[in-house]
Amino acid sequence: MTSDAEPGALTKSRSGLVGAFRRAPKSAHDAMQPVVPPPPPEPKKSEHGRLVIIGSAVFTLVLLAMAVAGTGIHFLATRLHAPGPLDVDKAVVIRGNSASEIADALLNERVIDNGLVFSIGVRMLGVDQHLHKGEFLFPARASVETVIDTLVEGKTIDRFVTIPEGKTSEEVVAILRADEDLSGDIKETPREGTLLPDTYKITRGDQRSKILAWMADAERTALNEIWKRRSADLPIHSAQDLVILASIVEKETSKADERPRIAGVLINRLQKNIRLQSDPTIVYGLTGGKGPLGHGLTKDEIAKPTPYNTYTVDGLPPGPIANPGRAAMEAVANPSRTKELYFVADGTGGHVFAETLDQHLHNVTRWRQIEADRAAQSAAVGLPGGAAARLPSSNVPSFAAPAAPGSGFPSSTIGSPGFGVPATTAQPPGAPAKGQKRGANQLPPNGRSSPLAANGGADFASVPLTPMMPAKGQSSGGPIDPNANPDAAASLTSTDQTTATSDGAPRRPIAFDAVAGTAKDPLKNKTFDLSYPKTVPNLK
Repeated sequence: MTSDAEPGALTKSRSGLVGAFRRAPKSAHDAMQPVVPPPPPEPKKSEHGRLVIIGSAVFTLVLLAMAVAGTGIHFLATRLHAPGPLDVDKAVVIRGNSASEIADALLNERVIDNGLVFSIGVRMLGVDQHLHKGEFLFPARASVETVIDTLVEGKTIDRFVTIPEGKTSEEVVAILRADEDLSGDIKETPREGTLLPDTYKITRGDQRSKILAWMADAERTALNEIWKRRSADLPIHSAQDLVILASIVEKETSKADERPRIAGVLINRLQKNIRLQSDPTIVYGLTGGKGPLGHGLTKDEIAKPTPYNTYTVDGLPPGPIANPGRAAMEAVANPSRTKELYFVADGTGGHVFAETLDQHLHNVTRWRQIEADRAAQSAAVGLPGGAAARLPSSNVPSFAAPAAPGSGFPSSTIGSPGFGVPATTAQPPGAPAKGQKRGANQLPPNGRSSPLAANGGADFASVPLTPMMPAKGQSSGGPIDPNANPDAAASLTSTDQTTATSDGAPRRPIAFDAVAGTAKDPLKNKTFDLSYPKTVPNLK
């Protein structure tokens, strides 16, 4: 059989057969021989391999950070609750604005011993914007957590400085300089009437000039509000005039319910072009606002012309005579609607008012009788003149009429006899002509001469004189001058101290105050202010 196949193909076929025979089954010995395994296949490249590695690394780091943070939190919590270094309770003033500044202040005062723990604790608690300033009391062994809570609660130590109404700027500066909780000096005394008396909350170490700035701001705010609410028919045309008149009202009375009425009297006198004739204005003109006069006003002082003496000048004085409080300014802005033109002390701490001169003369007479009786009681127990106000009895008030602050005078007598007589008022018989002041030797209205006239004493008008009344030998109720009036002084010092009066009638027993004239006498304590209820005397 003929084949068309190529010779090469046959050769290959034969080779395959030969190979097949050569790969015949091996012997048992050859089959037991180890065979070399084929090489492993090449691994396929993974597309997410890097992400897995990075994720694993991050997870590891997070676990490590959590472990470190847990350790730190445990350490911080331990330090926050650990007792502090303070041995005793301590008051510390905090003035810083940031946690680090506050931490430095606490470190300096040994309240805490680690400022970093405090700063981290504040930030962890999220209270870094809620820390208060002021003076705080930290208890002994206070932990950092307790310190932070104290600053967040803001329970500061309350300290106050009280400026009574009616104090002059010189007196206000003296009060601030005497306060040991304040620091710094006051270089310039503020203008009169620019400070608002009140009680101000302070922090130990505050600057005195800072307190004055507070008072000035408060005065401007209050005055603007009050001026807007004033009555439309007032005879004053500026806020400054309101302050001037309010300062006189403040000096005239310490009773809150009398301020509008006294303001009404002054307003009425201004509307009628009658001089105000207020005693505190005389005192201010004599002392310049530096303090009390130290004695009762004399006739020469009343007649002495100064820019502030409203007995000699018309209208308002050129400026305030004190720093009035809010209530006095309110009283002037809305005074009582009356026809009264006069007032005088009533012997009980207040005043009695009158519309006519005759009514006023009667009231003045009654007040002088009270003064005379008190002087007699003082002489009876051997006390200085004027001390009878300390001797309570059934008929004499326990306290004298409050002195106009800084005046040394019992109380201003608006329209007192001899002064303040309006030109339009009909004069009683024997009264001086219009514009003329009543002199010491002039006859009283009833035409009878006064026993004190010959000695330069006061004219007691139509009241019968008692043996006690010569003790008060001056028109304003001032003390007797022994050299100028020896007879009156003798009657004061030699008053009969037996149990019977000069006419044989039994004398009323006089009560005795055991503390009068001693170190515990409130009236002898210079820090005791009868015109302001918040001032408490130190009687130790």
